[in-house]
Amino acid sequence: IVWAVSQGKNNIAILNAYDATNLAHRLYGSDQAPDGRDAAGQLVKFVVPTVANGKVYLGTQHHLEVYGLLK
Repeated sequence: IVWAVSQGKNNIAILNAYDATNLAHRLYGSDQAPDGRDAAGQLVKFVVPTVANGKVYLGTQHHLEVYGLLK
């Protein structure tokens, strides 16, 4: 999986996951969840998603977003 951040409406960060063997195949986008459940905060230039302990960490302007499996 390749993790990348893109810019959404109003400078909101969108966390994306792509198939590493075919980057045209997007596996996940934080803008896909209903009611904005996975919405990130304001985008920061050159931010790099970090993967550790089964979670993806993303720094935004005012928060540290943590993504993982729902239980």
